[in-house]
Amino acid sequence: MILALYLAVTLCAGLAVVYGSDILHTPQPQAADAVAPRAMKQATASPSASAPPRPRPRPEASGDGARSKSPARGSGRAPYLEKGPGTFTWATPASGRAGQGGKLIRYGVKLEDGTGLEPAAVAAEIDRVLRDDRGWTRRAVASFQHVAEPPYDMVVQIASPKTADALCGAWGLDTGGELNCANAPDLIVNVRRWVELSDQYKGRPHDYRALIINHEAGHVLGYGHRGCPGPGQPAPAMMQQIKGLKGCVANPWVHDKAGTFIDGPRVP
Repeated sequence: MILALYLAVTLCAGLAVVYGSDILHTPQPQAADAVAPRAMKQATASPSASAPPRPRPRPEASGDGARSKSPARGSGRAPYLEKGPGTFTWATPASGRAGQGGKLIRYGVKLEDGTGLEPAAVAAEIDRVLRDDRGWTRRAVASFQHVAEPPYDMVVQIASPKTADALCGAWGLDTGGELNCANAPDLIVNVRRWVELSDQYKGRPHDYRALIINHEAGHVLGYGHRGCPGPGQPAPAMMQQIKGLKGCVANPWVHDKAGTFIDGPRVP
């Protein structure tokens, strides 16, 4: 019994993961802090840089799967396969580089066939998020270039629940058909979350999707997780909002409208 308990604890420790904005992340070693945006005057914005991705297998979902039930009339929910074919379509870039300074991040967008979503429409929404003045391009923190093939620094892959589970499971993450996951440079977005959102963002699809993209782009830039800066204040985009807002107000953006970086205490 004692040996079994010891092994169980050891296994759980080895597979420990961190919940982000509905995102499970593979454990990453702590590294030197990234440089905070120039708008900040304190040294508390000290995120952890993500380690280079480790070689890993690329699992693929197989089988036709069963299409989820059609949505109720007026719900706006797109039907999608619970288990897609494991084949993906790259979205064609429709815009040029966003931002003029900072680190250039090349990003791609791929959709699994059978999601019920249009690659061009999804890519356009992601493009808008990364080009928004409240995002990472503010004050030349970063710039973004949409690409249609490798090499890239970040790739957003929207997949059926079963395919997302298979891809995330290859990294030791249990997403249970519900959560997204990330292992830089890959961001796996469960189409269920993209369509049905999270409890903190019900009725706010564009904000929820902005949080997913801004949160993961922040990790690519080397930013770690943040906590709530105080009751009633906007939650930082790098806060693990799915774990609870801790008195903060749900917020998907990196900067406020005035250009102030939305920060909070560093979370180990």
